[in-house]
Amino acid sequence: MSISLTEAAAQRILAMLKERGSGVGIRLGIKKNGCAGFAYVLDFADEQGEGDTVFTQHDASVVVDRDSLEILEGTELDYVAEGLNKSFKFRNPNVTDLCGCGESFSVN
Repeated sequence: MSISLTEAAAQRILAMLKERGSGVGIRLGIKKNGCAGFAYVLDFADEQGEGDTVFTQHDASVVVDRDSLEILEGTELDYVAEGLNKSFKFRNPNVTDLCGCGESFSVN
């Protein structure tokens, strides 16, 4: 099982943690939401909990809980600048459909 980070995503995570002053990485999860079923959730990870898996690339870590890992398996996390907008992007091979607004997704 794996989650991968682009160098741009890793640099952004490290900058966010430095600015915050604490944390072991970013927590990536999912929640039931939106018209397609699921939405990604990003938050700071202050510790690794029981059942968490940590993926580290380019010196940055992503913490994923056991319940989210199956749906997130194989996901690449990127950080992209599109015009004036900068955001994390998720390339998840398990996604079968996206809602029209791009805020939620479904899997089989």
